[in-house]
Amino acid sequence: MGDEAEHAAMANKSVSKAVRLLRELAAQPRTGATVTTLAKATGLSRPTAFRLLYSLEQAGLVDRIDTNYVLGWELARLGRRADPYTGLVAHAQPVLQELADEFNESVTLSVPNSHDGLDLVAEAAGSHVVGIVSRNMVGEQYPMHASSTGKVLLAEQPPDKLRAMLPEKLEAFTPYTITDRTALIKELEQVREQGFAIIDNELENELLSLSRPIRDSAGTLVAILTLNSPRSRFGRARIPEALQQMQRTADRLTALFWRDATSG
Repeated sequence: MGDEAEHAAMANKSVSKAVRLLRELAAQPRTGATVTTLAKATGLSRPTAFRLLYSLEQAGLVDRIDTNYVLGWELARLGRRADPYTGLVAHAQPVLQELADEFNESVTLSVPNSHDGLDLVAEAAGSHVVGIVSRNMVGEQYPMHASSTGKVLLAEQPPDKLRAMLPEKLEAFTPYTITDRTALIKELEQVREQGFAIIDNELENELLSLSRPIRDSAGTLVAILTLNSPRSRFGRARIPEALQQMQRTADRLTALFWRDATSG
């Protein structure tokens, strides 16, 4: 606890506030937002937001088009040079391992990519491994409609976009895979409302998988936490307990990734 207080004292509050503005800009339409809109969304006074945006503009991290601010060219250049996952995985790995050890199962962390899909970037496992959870899964891709991670991502989309994205008849991987687009869209509405997704025998026989979204301070989906287990060892009666613990883990990951998002 002492270390956390010391680290908080070392943090530069102006930098933290500037980061909040950048994150909020990332959540705005590509046409950008006014200083008033950004100040209100980040909880900053308008003069503070204006001063920080001016400094960011001078550094090329934001651009101003008429009265709207947008993310800047220099930010894009720096982003292209950054490894998108190394730091995130380093912070997440110990927390994922704790969850895996608690349930003695497999846990993964996936991140949305620019192709409307997911990159599985980190995993941790307890001592038991069965079937699909027994391999090194980092880098693998799974069908969106038949995986709990995919359902969380799909649930972010409005029904009209889903109808354009998905074929009317979806591929079956087991007899329990949802293959009807309309039925899937209905389930995705439930996923959106309840804040988690489940697959039960839908991707692989006997595989039960739970996923929860992880969001940044602007509410944007940035990662998905998943717990995988064979049904023979992890019955549906344990789902409520697992979902509660997964939410606590997701909250811890949020605090690790964006610990300065609401400070100052």
